Amino acid sequence: MNLLVTGAAGFIGSRYVRTLLASDAPEPPRITVLDSLTYAGTPENLPLGHPRLDFVHGDIRDAALVDKLMAGTDQVVHFAAESHVDRSIDAAAGFVLTNVVGTQTLLDAALRHGVGPFVHVSTDEVYGSVDSGSATEEHPLRPSSPYSASKASGDLLALAHHRTHGLDVRVTRCSNNYGPYQFPEKLVPLFVTRLLDGRKVPLYGDGRNVRDWLHVDDHCRGVDLVRTRGRAGEVYNLGGGTELSNRDLTGLLLDACGAGWDRVAHVEDRKGHDLRYSVDWSKARDELGYRPRHDFTTGLEGTVAWYRDNRAWWEPLQRRADWERRPRIPDHAVPGSERTASERTDPERTGPA
Repeated sequence: MNLLVTGAAGFIGSRYVRTLLASDAPEPPRITVLDSLTYAGTPENLPLGHPRLDFVHGDIRDAALVDKLMAGTDQVVHFAAESHVDRSIDAAAGFVLTNVVGTQTLLDAALRHGVGPFVHVSTDEVYGSVDSGSATEEHPLRPSSPYSASKASGDLLALAHHRTHGLDVRVTRCSNNYGPYQFPEKLVPLFVTRLLDGRKVPLYGDGRNVRDWLHVDDHCRGVDLVRTRGRAGEVYNLGGGTELSNRDLTGLLLDACGAGWDRVAHVEDRKGHDLRYSVDWSKARDELGYRPRHDFTTGLEGTVAWYRDNRAWWEPLQRRADWERRPRIPDHAVPGSERTASERTDPERTGPA
């Protein structure tokens, strides 16, 4: 079986591919990765020499390339996306082009070649802020940011291809991921890497915003359950079961890195910042046997230890990132007047959340 995985040089996609390649399943798939290698993706995340892995450097909006790859594909798992909320607020066009037009390009090619299942990996952000309880798969879509609106659009396009054409589309909506290999613009790796360097971390507003946390390994297992056991035309929430305010999470990260609250700089809150995300994942549990296996405390400790031991991986990525458009920590909040303006400009935003 030939599996096309888009966006698999990034955090979650690469973890998914490595998991499948390490599987001892009797008929493991041959995997083709399609990735454009934007700032958040790097081929070093993948075991490129593996005999069952082919890597293609290309864009999901390239219709000719996508059509060529889809002709030899049996199934698709679509991770590729622009996913950073702050960036979408600064410049939404790239999010629409990748998350909407790119998704449409893949769907059109999958339909032409009779490919399926087609798993479209989405986010709990499409539900918007949830005041109480947890959002089921039937919850109205109320995205707040250009990022989440573009993902909701991709979801609807995918589901429309099932309803109109009968394409075997399955949509997943996950909560905040954490774990090794996450690009250091997202909350957990950003805070950990800065704290390990003895620097300040930026916390939006009063830190009351609540997110549900899911280890990347549990997310990848959930995605594969949807691919192998899910039903066509269905949406499956994949949650982690650990809801924390950003302030509470910051406290845990400070403790894990041996730092105090004097290392936290409160920055102006982001526009349209949703207060709380929470998904009901009982459908995936009851239909597919999905259940998170990682205890959050242990998982977070392991994640911090990984970043502590793998500076050679994340330090070059920090230099590649464009920090200039991120929330600014006031000059007086950063120790060391020798720091440049770009070093004082930092993201806090998580993803996908």
